[in-house]
Amino acid sequence: MTTKEILSKRIRTLRTKRNLSQQQLADLMFVSRVTVTNWENGNRVPDINLLLRLSKILDVEIYDLVDDKENEEEAPVMIIVEDEPVILKGFVHLLSDTLPDTQVFGFQSGTEALQFAQTNRVSAAFLDIELCGESGVEVAKELTKQNPRTNIIFLTGHSEYYAEALDMHCSGYILKPLTPEKIRKEIEHLRFPVRGGRIQWSVASGWKTKN
Repeated sequence: MTTKEILSKRIRTLRTKRNLSQQQLADLMFVSRVTVTNWENGNRVPDINLLLRLSKILDVEIYDLVDDKENEEEAPVMIIVEDEPVILKGFVHLLSDTLPDTQVFGFQSGTEALQFAQTNRVSAAFLDIELCGESGVEVAKELTKQNPRTNIIFLTGHSEYYAEALDMHCSGYILKPLTPEKIRKEIEHLRFPVRGGRIQWSVASGWKTKN
């Protein structure tokens, strides 16, 4: 089940449970009824600010809106986007070795990564900002449209993009070269909890291995 499908089902179920009509929820959210209909049909996904408001109105944690409880035992999926194939291969191995209880997938283009994210729940995305013919920042924006809980960690050899990264509330910013220490440091400060497989993570507890 895709993130859109999970979210649409959860919104519809929680709205009904709280005896709210689509129009009543729309009024509380300050949006049109058509917008709520599109959310529940999976045609559109609320942005992060709307999700935060929605979670308060429906009285649930934000991650409960998009978590697929049925697939909670699957290992978290992380992706890395780097247009240099040799560097990408090294980064994938490094990330896999540093976070062994995750699934790591590498892509040379943002387009490939976005296609993958349409049918896979991506917990964290490590994105090179300067991609050939693409902007890592724009790729990040599209990824978070697909799944607002995808943690974005930018990779770059330059510091001048830091302000732009902060503006979109990314989870991390790593100056190359990538190292296990830098990976662990950013993982400890993710914006959204990561759960699945043999691991469970939260800001308060850090990474834990399930028994």
